[in-house]
Amino acid sequence: MKFKVDENLPSDAARALRQAGFSADTVQDEGLSGADDTEAAGVARQEQRVLLTLDLDFSNIRAYPPESYAGIIVLRPKSQNKPVVLALLARLIGALRKEKPAGELWIVEPDRIRYRRPYSKL
Repeated sequence: MKFKVDENLPSDAARALRQAGFSADTVQDEGLSGADDTEAAGVARQEQRVLLTLDLDFSNIRAYPPESYAGIIVLRPKSQNKPVVLALLARLIGALRKEKPAGELWIVEPDRIRYRRPYSKL
């Protein structure tokens, strides 16, 4: 599975994904730091990478229909300090060993993961 890690996540997030056996590029790797959300999302879609972010704007399914992407995952930690974010990411990595987010929106919270799946997957 391939990921595009948004600039609002620590660089250690991409490293953790790679250590877990996934491919992970960052928005910074693409020279997209400070780019508009739609541009970053477009690159993730073009490269068929799951977009991983803290940005709640990506949970807007009208603006970013999940079925048009390799997947969109929004992390929603209680605080955005690095240890808390990385702990939530570790929880996500465990879930990724069981399921794939292709065409889905996942909202990852400390106590649950909410899935927005296309009707065809239900």
